[in-house]
Amino acid sequence: MSSVPSRERPGASRDYFKGHGLGNDYLVVEEGTAWRASEEAVGRICHRWEGVGGDGVVVLLRGESPPFRLRMFNPDGSEFERSGNGLRILAAHLFRTGRVGSEPFAVEVGGDSLTMQVHGADGRGEYDISVEMGRARVGTEAVGAGPGVVQVESRLALPEGPRLLAELVSVGNPHCVIFGESDPWRALTREALDRLGPVVSTHEGFPEGLNVQLARIVASDRIEFLVWERGVGHTTASGTSACAVAVAAVASGRLPPGDKTLVMEGGTLKVRVEEDLEVVLRGPVRAICDGEVDAGFARVLGGGRLPGPETAATTRSEDVETR
Repeated sequence: MSSVPSRERPGASRDYFKGHGLGNDYLVVEEGTAWRASEEAVGRICHRWEGVGGDGVVVLLRGESPPFRLRMFNPDGSEFERSGNGLRILAAHLFRTGRVGSEPFAVEVGGDSLTMQVHGADGRGEYDISVEMGRARVGTEAVGAGPGVVQVESRLALPEGPRLLAELVSVGNPHCVIFGESDPWRALTREALDRLGPVVSTHEGFPEGLNVQLARIVASDRIEFLVWERGVGHTTASGTSACAVAVAAVASGRLPPGDKTLVMEGGTLKVRVEEDLEVVLRGPVRAICDGEVDAGFARVLGGGRLPGPETAATTRSEDVETR
């Protein structure tokens, strides 16, 4: 589910770049005429065995200079507002293709303009990239709660079960952060996430859906958490989730503003939260490969019959060279 208004899907080229941020991988494709990013086509190309495989698709719309315009899609084909990892993977693509250097540059996504910067490349396919995520908002209105959804002392009523101590945060997309001190979910476990994630993310009171995080504060500048992403499910890392957890900790008074280390299953990201809830996300991106989908598979993405696995994708290189 997403708050992005329904509109014509963009066309895409056969070429793609694949990268990941702490295991959260995205395909970057440029606008073209080989196939259209329909709900079905995005699902097919993101399929782990019958497509290229990815946690989502970023379509870079035409343009060789900032501000770069883009649209983002979940692996279930739905369009969504933004992804911190997807944005930074796009930045790596722009850097590798020579369209940006080390200076800050602007992108436009989900109706917002954001500033990004590539701080460095290690020569082995890893990039250090930050994105200024804008000012976060908190509360039921921030995440598009429907009428009748009320939080009493930060407790959210579930369709079944206890009232959940939860912080609702928007960093351009909606999040529900559940801290570990809230019984009966004291343990930060996959079992608890698998039980809560599907219920909270599809809560009928939130038409746009919710990304869900189970979090535990371990120090004044360090938080550990697990992620259930709407349209995806359990994922090892999420940039916007890292931002939401840090914002929730600051906005609720659990932690002071400042630089925080956010620890996920896939690794760590740095998030700075200012007193006014302005947020900056920074962390690594790993380039995986450049590729080109087979011409026949591109026709399938346009509405044909699914071919055998031997024609699903042709990868031109197993690694990439930095520029």
